[in-house]
Amino acid sequence: MTTKENDGLGFKKEAIYKIVVDGFLDESWSGTFGDMQIIVEKKKGVSTVSNLIGKIKDQSALSGILNNLHDLHFTVISVNMLTEKNSQNKP
Repeated sequence: MTTKENDGLGFKKEAIYKIVVDGFLDESWSGTFGDMQIIVEKKKGVSTVSNLIGKIKDQSALSGILNNLHDLHFTVISVNMLTEKNSQNKP
């Protein structure tokens, strides 16, 4: 198996992500998840979801956050890269 130096998806680059999980995640857990902002949405008739939004330094750090969520038994609904930091500086 080979790896690419620059896969175009920001594998080794900092980016802003939004991770949505099912359930309530208190803001006090922010430090556990790389100081991501935690926003809880409670909608009538729908389960509570928590949004983690913030800069993640690379895919390895993203994997660590997802592993922490798994260990805490949160169901991950979605993971989205919102912006790549310094994307205007691409070659």
